[in-house]
Amino acid sequence: MASFNKVILMGNLTRDPEVRYTPSGTAVSEVGLAVNRTWFDKQTNQKKEEVTFVDVTLWGRQAEVAGEYLGKGRGVLIEGRLQLDQWDDKETGQKRSKLRVVGENMTMLPGRGDGPPQRGGGQSGGGQNSNAGGGAPAANSAPGPAGSDFETSGGSAPPDDDVPF
Repeated sequence: MASFNKVILMGNLTRDPEVRYTPSGTAVSEVGLAVNRTWFDKQTNQKKEEVTFVDVTLWGRQAEVAGEYLGKGRGVLIEGRLQLDQWDDKETGQKRSKLRVVGENMTMLPGRGDGPPQRGGGQSGGGQNSNAGGGAPAANSAPGPAGSDFETSGGSAPPDDDVPF
């Protein structure tokens, strides 16, 4: 049987992104995302709200873009995959696990001026070959991996009318 692992989330950041680097120089950022769900409860005749907090890991250029342009409260759309982390708790010896999202595509959303100012369209491509996109300058950053089409073309995303759907 075939498998499919795809997650699409839209919400607000719960904290400022913090970018770290692996020993090999790859950027990684852990961000918290608050996703709200609202509905009307007919039994109590009231509007209800539920918030789900999701941990998201961004890699490569997307991690750097998040650290440079995103801040607490800023809206973002994340496309990615679920990953289960498992470890042994050192204090209790119990096995622990946590489900997280590994972000493969990130789109900064307009609105809420809580975070750093947004420049341009604010969209980045997917995976480790992503770029800041949308005209956002990549100040003091190293170019992406070889084979990244957008790194050599001035750093802009393809026009919307090139999308085949």
